[in-house]
Formats: sequence, structure tokens, C-alpha cells
Amino acid sequence: MSTVASRTLAPRTQAFRTLDGSTVNLERPMRGDSRFGGHIVQGHVDAVGIVASTARAGDALLVDIDLPDGLSEMLVPLGSVAIDGVSLTVNALTGDRLQVSLIEYTLNHSALGDLRAGSRVHVETDIIGKYVRRLAAPYIGA
Repeated sequence: MSTVASRTLAPRTQAFRTLDGSTVNLERPMRGDSRFGGHIVQGHVDAVGIVASTARAGDALLVDIDLPDGLSEMLVPLGSVAIDGVSLTVNALTGDRLQVSLIEYTLNHSALGDLRAGSRVHVETDIIGKYVRRLAAPYIGA
């Protein structure tokens, strides 16, 4: 059982889908005195994406996700993204389509193994990209 804030139920999320007992990913945050080892995500949903396709590539599952307009500007290839709360690497980025590669460990230890074309997923971009965009906006007319 988990408690959510009213913002979690806002239109930018799909918390309503979890009311039926669906599996969700919940991870403890990294401690401030811990070794930093990768992605910086906070657990704040930026938007809902839609899985366009999935395809096996060796031991991995490639997942293509269509993003809402403008969200791809916050991503870079090999940068960080969280999908349904799981921190991942951006495998490819083409227009407003993001691709992630899910390894067997992730498929077996998260709810992402159930993704199919048409699945709706929470997308969170890296916090550094958000700060860079905000700081650069006055200079690039964004």
C-alpha cells in the first residue's frame, strides 16, 4: 500500500491505472552520503508516453516510446530517463520517439517486462536537463 499526493493524480500522470492492483515500481532514494553511480531522477512524472513498439535484440528488449510534443528536447542519446520509475539510458532518440533497451535483469525485477505496444508509461527526464533548459531559456528564446 502506498499514499500519493494530489499532484500524483493530476492529468500528467496515470495513477488511476494503479487503483486496480497493477504492479508499480517503488524504489528507495539514494542516500546523500552514498556513492553516486549514474542517473539523476527524482520520481516526478513529466508526462505520459505511449509504447509504439517492442522488439527483441539479443538478450534485450528494445522499447520505442512516443513522447508528447517538446519532451524530447529534455533528452539526449545515452542520457538518463525514467520510465515508470525505473532509471534507464536513452538508447536512441528520433524526433519525439524515445528508445530504451531493457536487459533481462530489468525485465525480471521491474514492471517493465509487461510493456506492449499501446502501453501508457510515466516519463521523467533528467533533472540536469531541466535546469539547463531553464537557465538557457532567456538566451535562446525558449
